[in-house]
Amino acid sequence: MIKEFIFKFDDLQINLETIKPLLGYRNVPLPEPFDTYVETALYDAKDLSDIRGAYLIPDDAAIDYEKYRILAGEQEFHIGKAVCFELRGAERLAFFICTAGKTICEKATQLLQGDDPVLGYVYDVLGSIITEVVAARIQTFLQDETESNEDRLTNRYSPGSCQWSLTDQHKLFSLFHDNVCGVSLTHASLMNPVKSVSGVIGIGKKVKFRTNVCTLCSSKDCIYRKTENDLQLSH
Repeated sequence: MIKEFIFKFDDLQINLETIKPLLGYRNVPLPEPFDTYVETALYDAKDLSDIRGAYLIPDDAAIDYEKYRILAGEQEFHIGKAVCFELRGAERLAFFICTAGKTICEKATQLLQGDDPVLGYVYDVLGSIITEVVAARIQTFLQDETESNEDRLTNRYSPGSCQWSLTDQHKLFSLFHDNVCGVSLTHASLMNPVKSVSGVIGIGKKVKFRTNVCTLCSSKDCIYRKTENDLQLSH
């Protein structure tokens, strides 16, 4: 059964202090024009109505530790050694999709390609933050659902990271209905809206949650690599 959620921006508790570290101003005041731009972006974000998330727990999902893969229904996910190791002990698996929505993505693109790319960058960063906060909320909802069994959760792991092939996005999306959360995939397995994330979470009494998963990921461009402790977000 797919569980879907619609979020109001105000409920996500994103504020100036959340954004500052990702703009490169940790523990210092924002200079002009960033202070005004962040205020503008936060004000506009209050009207967002397409922030969404969803997850499902397939009955037949299983991990093949010898071949570093997940089997779910008719799909075979080649997750790689690192993700397979992090999911060890999982008795069930939850797949999820989250998005900041197309509104903020289109706004960021319009500004980045127009006359105010700096403001566009602020909107772009805010979109990334929304996506990760929604993913964290989905994980909280999942924990609430499973805590009656005293189950724990792993971190979130996504296609395209930790040596898990991005092409498995299509397999993951096939587990959901079409256009779930308003998110679709390109032929290159990229999500649209771009400020979206998908992946898997392990569930079980013996699984472990890492406080920092950056050592598992080879991405050098991730904006959370140097600021994960500030946001307390996991990939």
